[in-house]
Amino acid sequence: MGQAMDRRRFQQLCATVAGGWVVGDWGGADGRGASPVGAVPFTDPAAAKAWHTWRGPGGNSIAAAGASVPDQLTADHIRWQVPVPGRGHSSPVVTESHIFITSGDRQSELQWALGFERASGRQLWQTVVHRGGIPQHNHVKNSEASPSVAFDGEHLLALFYNGDALRLTSLTVDGQIRWQENIGRFQPQLFKHGYGASPCLYGDTVIVVGDYDGEPFLTARDCRTGRLVWRVQRPLTLSYSSPIVAHTAGRNQLILSGANRVIGYDPSNGEVLWEAMGTTMATCGTVVWDEDRVYASGGYPKAETVCVRTDGSAEVLWSNATKCYEQSMLAYRGHLYAVADGGVAYCWRGIDGEMLWRQRLGGDYSSSPVLVGETIHVFSEQGTGYAFAADPTGYRELGRSQLADDCFPTPSVIGDTMYHRFARGQGGERQEFLVAMS
Repeated sequence: MGQAMDRRRFQQLCATVAGGWVVGDWGGADGRGASPVGAVPFTDPAAAKAWHTWRGPGGNSIAAAGASVPDQLTADHIRWQVPVPGRGHSSPVVTESHIFITSGDRQSELQWALGFERASGRQLWQTVVHRGGIPQHNHVKNSEASPSVAFDGEHLLALFYNGDALRLTSLTVDGQIRWQENIGRFQPQLFKHGYGASPCLYGDTVIVVGDYDGEPFLTARDCRTGRLVWRVQRPLTLSYSSPIVAHTAGRNQLILSGANRVIGYDPSNGEVLWEAMGTTMATCGTVVWDEDRVYASGGYPKAETVCVRTDGSAEVLWSNATKCYEQSMLAYRGHLYAVADGGVAYCWRGIDGEMLWRQRLGGDYSSSPVLVGETIHVFSEQGTGYAFAADPTGYRELGRSQLADDCFPTPSVIGDTMYHRFARGQGGERQEFLVAMS
């Protein structure tokens, strides 16, 4: 009964996220004083207690209203840390009582889902999802467990690239496998760089993309049974971005970049709503959006960041040559913030793309920035954490930390705690940790 109630509450929250509006203390780009959920911090109490999917409750890596963590993180702020077996880039998914991640090990050819106690970090279970079948080739910056899991309010949905296919597994919160489905063939030919897109939830469905130079697809499956709900063909090319459902231009839209374009779909049936040429062949970051615009960036074989109108016209409003390839960006209060691959932070005005400031941070970036209150937190691949103000008038650094030797996942922030995954040590001494900091 408790799990069923959790699922109903989660579905109500999904409806609020996808279809609701949050009134902010600002006028917005058009002065109407309202913004779709995800563009300003949440006020829904349930959203403040959990981080159920990649990019958090609103899909934009914006922590709920009232969240606050230290700008200057030090070892003294580590509440607990626990070692994680294997290697993975999946980000922590957090419920009121649990934390879930995935991991893999090339040598033993195992891929796992893992559950931890949120309060203490104690590992509760480690379930082998796949034994064997790990692809022989992968990019040096990828892993065998890069997609983050999704929690639908009752069960986990874990996505792995295994045996030349994308395979989706549903697990209970105590690690028992409910069902497994082969979602579709995935066998890249030109670049064997692995897979990294996270599953996306919409109502009772989980949405998965398979962008590659073979038979690319976008599909929705029933969360409870794994049954096919709809499936459509994607443009024929390699790309790595995760799909996301946004409420923009007055409706729910499933938006995805890659294949030299940005496309808006109807998330209920996969029908194309609009399509705009832009970005580049391969993108990795998840798009971000505001009231009637979507922002996307890519990095191979060229670099481009674009802004597209989401009202169905598919008008490209502006573009520039910035490369935010591996990581996602942040849209907040009419402005677009980003840290490009090469370590330069930017702020652009959303409506016309005017660059308001830029600042070199240094390092390389695959982890995405997270907004907590009025502060943006971001971590370099070298493990350096930066905190700077979400302020269009100029760059203001608020804190800098060095708690890890490498970092690819993105943190999740709930209340006064940041949950993160990073590694210390090099080579055979490298060890990943799941960490709570407050």
